[in-house]
Amino acid sequence: MTLPLAFDVFLCAMLLGLAARTLFSRTLFQGVMFFVVYGLVMALAWARLNAPDIALAEAALGAGITGALLFSAVRALRDRGDREEES
Repeated sequence: MTLPLAFDVFLCAMLLGLAARTLFSRTLFQGVMFFVVYGLVMALAWARLNAPDIALAEAALGAGITGALLFSAVRALRDRGDREEES
């Protein structure tokens, strides 16, 4: 098995493992964290497929902006839950 093929197989296994961890994570924070890491590994996969424009878009939108929005949503849900417990 050559090195590029081994790296591609490793990349596919990482993507499948991260997707499963994202879906079956115990907390929302962990799910969002694995989603962001999944987006970064997906950007690496697009770069490996010689699609640098899609790789940059995936890194910026898929991991960056979407991750920040999801982290802020998790924080808002956590804050809202604290306020509901005080009432």
